[in-house]
Amino acid sequence: MIANAARAARAARVDDLGTETVFAVAAEAAALAAKGRTVYPFHLGDLNLPTPANIAEAASRALRDGKTTYCPNAGIAELREAIAVDVGRSHGLSCGVENVSVQPGGKPVIGKFLLAFMDPGDEVLYPNPGFPIYSSLIEFFGGRAVPYTYVEGRDGFALDLEQIERAVTPATTLLILNDLHNPTGVECSARELEGLAELARRHDLQVLCDEAYFDVRYTGSSRSLASLPGMAERCVILYTFSKKYAMTGWRLGAAIGPRRFIDICNTLNVNGESCTNQFVQWGGVEALTGDQSGAHEILEVLRRRRDAACDILSSTAGVRCLQPNTTFYLYPNVTEAMARSGLTDYEGFRRAILDYTGVSMCTRLHFGPALPGETQRYLRFAYSGLHTEQIREGLGLLKHFIESYV
Repeated sequence: MIANAARAARAARVDDLGTETVFAVAAEAAALAAKGRTVYPFHLGDLNLPTPANIAEAASRALRDGKTTYCPNAGIAELREAIAVDVGRSHGLSCGVENVSVQPGGKPVIGKFLLAFMDPGDEVLYPNPGFPIYSSLIEFFGGRAVPYTYVEGRDGFALDLEQIERAVTPATTLLILNDLHNPTGVECSARELEGLAELARRHDLQVLCDEAYFDVRYTGSSRSLASLPGMAERCVILYTFSKKYAMTGWRLGAAIGPRRFIDICNTLNVNGESCTNQFVQWGGVEALTGDQSGAHEILEVLRRRRDAACDILSSTAGVRCLQPNTTFYLYPNVTEAMARSGLTDYEGFRRAILDYTGVSMCTRLHFGPALPGETQRYLRFAYSGLHTEQIREGLGLLKHFIESYV
């Protein structure tokens, strides 16, 4: 009786709260492994690489030195300064400590951006396929999540700029951009960034630039929408240590943006977590100002894994796999492979692969519902959590499974 009464009394908005369905896939993979099966975990975008030793030692030293108390709500000055210098250099922005608010990971920046700029009923443009927490939090806070998408071409995926323009209404106030994109691995072209900047200025949109993978790239250099003329004052950058330094579990990130947002963000810090773990922040200072060889080695390992995974998927009949220069994801088109297998349902195809090969991955539907007119089918592979030998073994089994239907 008590439990039933408690359920009936919950807030209605909880019904709008989504999740990362990849964790359900992870649970299935763990259950299979518990039965003694070999599982190849391509589903979760985590890293099985150690945080560089100099970073771990700096945090340990801070812990031993008693850096375990409350600290400034915006983050320790040393870390805010280091982040400002890093972003100023990489983005070509004039950035000071007043433009930085340290966060317990990158994900809190999404919610604080929405709380600062979105009123109930406002429309927010967000990428689909994309990180599912975008739409989850938009709806949870009372907004309306309006998807935009990417179109696959011969050489890669491109933003559908015309669709984005058509989606704008008088109620549209915000745009979320995940450049260096999860799940496709694509980055915006110069033309696309200029098109988005023009649209944001014309419609007076505030923009969240989710740049979690800004430094996870194998050739070329990243460019931020915030660096374009007139955009620094309307962009908030989501910054994280998780990917570049293999610090996913450390929960350390930051919001970088105009002072008017950072002041709100710091007030939200006070009302929420008070502050980010202090000794973890000292690890972040070392990450940005200390020896970078560990970060370079992480990137080289990821490059080798990407190449191994892409080589096998690209050679698999019925699969088209583009090789991105960024992130640690592959997003192959498996439309033909699914048709040949007769398994035309995403979940049926995914579970058959898991059962027969032990390869666990996500499908396109783990990154948002299919949009009207969508005909192509995709899987997403994260190669960051497997050694190269595991990648070759697991995807070799997947190749054999798919080609058995040819």
